[in-house]
Amino acid sequence: MRVGLFVTCLVDLMRPRIGFAALTLLEAAGCEVVVPETQTCCGQPGYNSGDRRSARVLARKLMTEFEACDYVVAPSGSCAGMIRTHYPDLFTDDPAEAERVKRLCERTRELTDFLANVVKLERVPGTFEGKVTYHDSCSGLRELGVKTQPRALLARVPGLTLEEMPEAEVCCGFGGAFALKFGDISSHIAERKCANIAAAGADAVVLGDLGCMLNIEGRLRRRGDTTTRVLHVAEVLAGNVEG
Repeated sequence: MRVGLFVTCLVDLMRPRIGFAALTLLEAAGCEVVVPETQTCCGQPGYNSGDRRSARVLARKLMTEFEACDYVVAPSGSCAGMIRTHYPDLFTDDPAEAERVKRLCERTRELTDFLANVVKLERVPGTFEGKVTYHDSCSGLRELGVKTQPRALLARVPGLTLEEMPEAEVCCGFGGAFALKFGDISSHIAERKCANIAAAGADAVVLGDLGCMLNIEGRLRRRGDTTTRVLHVAEVLAGNVEG
């Protein structure tokens, strides 16, 4: 199975080890992994800001880069959700491209969904000694139905105990440009999320989107929590956790 790994621009720029962890997991599942060197952004920032022209340009670029792959997998519910949910909207007036987009959407998966439901990975490479709690990122949960998949995979990590936090499905306040346009509201939501993380008494909060990770980690540190780790689910599953 030829799998295209869409690293995402945020992972590439801010925490590349998430991309390497995703690669480790896909290879552990027996996939032939392709990582197009020219890949950049899925177009979500432009799309969310109303710049449909730039979003369409990036969408066409991505389709070309991953056209020869059986599946496209992203360690991000947000970016996978952009492709599967919003690419069709970008090309409603272009029947030829609409068919191409449909084929891409059928082949695109969020990482944990792909591992749990497509290749059905039974054993994970990582180990983790401690208790974690899981935050359901909005796009993965609401656009792609990612809920049980990461939890099922985390249950296979030796040494790991999962403790559910209150309101695990509630937004962390990031929302891309939302955090910039509505900073006060975003901060209030993030504060509530961090209080719920603290209530779980976990050593780490685990999640599937780097944007949410950065938002939560920033708020935890500002409120004086220097010990709770903020980890991507791929890092934990692959054993690619620093420190």
